[in-house]
Amino acid sequence: MSKRFLLDTNVLLHDPKALLAFEDNAVLLPIYVIEEIDRFKRQLTGLGENARWISRFLDRLRRQGRLSEGVPLETGGSLKVVFDPDNPQQPITHGNGTVDNEILKIARHIRDEDPDVPLILVTKDVNLRIKADALGLAAEDYETDRVRLDDLYSGQTELELGAEELDRFREAGELPLVEGEFFPNEYTLLRDPEDESNTALARIDVFGGRLLALTSSSEGVQGIRPRNKEQYFALDALLDPSIVLVTLMGKAGTGKTLLALAAGLEQVLSDGPYRHLLVSRPTFPMGKDIGYLPGNVAEKLNPWMQPIFDNLALLLEGRRSRNGDRSVSELIRSGTVAVEPLTHIRGRSIPQQFMLVDEAQNLTPLEVKTILTRVGDHTKLVLTGDPWQIDTPYIDSSTNGFNHVVQHFRDVPLAAHIELRKGERSKLAEYAANLL
Repeated sequence: MSKRFLLDTNVLLHDPKALLAFEDNAVLLPIYVIEEIDRFKRQLTGLGENARWISRFLDRLRRQGRLSEGVPLETGGSLKVVFDPDNPQQPITHGNGTVDNEILKIARHIRDEDPDVPLILVTKDVNLRIKADALGLAAEDYETDRVRLDDLYSGQTELELGAEELDRFREAGELPLVEGEFFPNEYTLLRDPEDESNTALARIDVFGGRLLALTSSSEGVQGIRPRNKEQYFALDALLDPSIVLVTLMGKAGTGKTLLALAAGLEQVLSDGPYRHLLVSRPTFPMGKDIGYLPGNVAEKLNPWMQPIFDNLALLLEGRRSRNGDRSVSELIRSGTVAVEPLTHIRGRSIPQQFMLVDEAQNLTPLEVKTILTRVGDHTKLVLTGDPWQIDTPYIDSSTNGFNHVVQHFRDVPLAAHIELRKGERSKLAEYAANLL
């Protein structure tokens, strides 16, 4: 049976192509949603870009017929703009949940008018779904773009090899790949089934049909030595220039940011393939927004960027004899290291840089796409994220942009993903990450 889906504004702002995600069913847009879209389209943000796309799409559909009567969609369904049954020209008002209440009013009218055809309100607003349920209306979250953590690609596997094969692997640094289904640059623990202590670490070269030894990092990078197999995997991906996109996922204290900074600093200061180390992170506050803070842009950013400064200072202090008597401020003044907010990324082209985006779990899929499309020639992009720690209100552990990158790039030979599982900051931090 065909269904009717009534969409809230936040669904379209989250995914403007949601209008085409309901197959051959009827998509209904309250007039208030279009008015809210009109407010957002003036913004020079990702939400504004989505709003402008929706407006252009609706304008193209308008040429096929009257939206108030319904027009066909390429999916086989239809799109119709619906109004308040009592006052079709009632203007939108904000605050105190007025818009939500009007959407609920329209939903009840449509349901009562034809109760035999299922009507489902689709919204990412939890409170609106609760209100709808209280009124006896069916309501669902928009889940088309979800990538659940349980299904997320981990980037690693285990293989069993005999003792002789393991010895040959250690001598030659490579071995023919065994039969199986693997992803490009997937990492593996090679284990001798006869001796559990006889192991080796390798990276899978799918197209070359080989198991490759990892880049030697036992001596450490900028004074930072890997402490577990996942950190060995991470440093191999971070130091290999053929891998231009690295995603590091892990809870607090697993070392993802420190490892990425150490690898970037190592390759920039040693005249490696990158000219600059560019570090950025979303400036989403847990308290007052940036506009409330005193000072210029650089001073306003300090609270968000301080963890980056702390890690850089730790790396420089730990290898002062090798790096010279350098400080973080000197590296920034010379242009060797740049720390910028993501709001400055749009419109840029970023060539020959080691670029780290920290706290990437707070980005929407559109924002991550914007970052990826800024990457120029000979630039390496590293995204670090903790999907268990989301600060933004309209995404969660299944809909954030970080998960989307991991899932969609797992078949790409230029990318590698590593999930860091063991906390190394301290025993207390490890307990806190797991128990609280």
